Amino acid sequence: MTQVSMTVNGKQASGDVEGRTLLVQFLRDAQGLTGSHVGCDTSQCGACVVHVDGQAVKACTMLALEAEGAEVSTIEGQANADGSLNVIQQAFQDHHGLQCGFCTPGMVMSAAALLKDNPKPTETEVRDYLEGNICRCTGYHNIVKAILAASGQDVSAIAAE
Repeated sequence: MTQVSMTVNGKQASGDVEGRTLLVQFLRDAQGLTGSHVGCDTSQCGACVVHVDGQAVKACTMLALEAEGAEVSTIEGQANADGSLNVIQQAFQDHHGLQCGFCTPGMVMSAAALLKDNPKPTETEVRDYLEGNICRCTGYHNIVKAILAASGQDVSAIAAE
């Protein structure tokens, strides 16, 4: 066992981990942050996306030890200081960008990374960026609308699919 320490959602987090412990396991099991989901165990679904030092990563592909000393943000840390939904989360709710909710944490975290790097993406850019996130319920249309709305763009012209 090895001690690992990082900042998670602005708070110090540490624990003993085996060398093979994945970041998603550390967050879920040792820290009780169960918003990041394990959906595929093959790094294809994106349900486990978190931010490590400002970069979106699939937490099922990173060892907890690799996050030593890092700043980690999870879906639990995305709400506003008063506990209300942030602009992306609110847009997902307003534009029906979720159904079962399993992929939603990863989608929201991916959307946040996209909008940080590209504040006004096109519909095509949003769809391309989400390639590593799988949703089996929504067909992506409302997720794309939600992300465009969160960027402050008018989505009324986007035709329903």
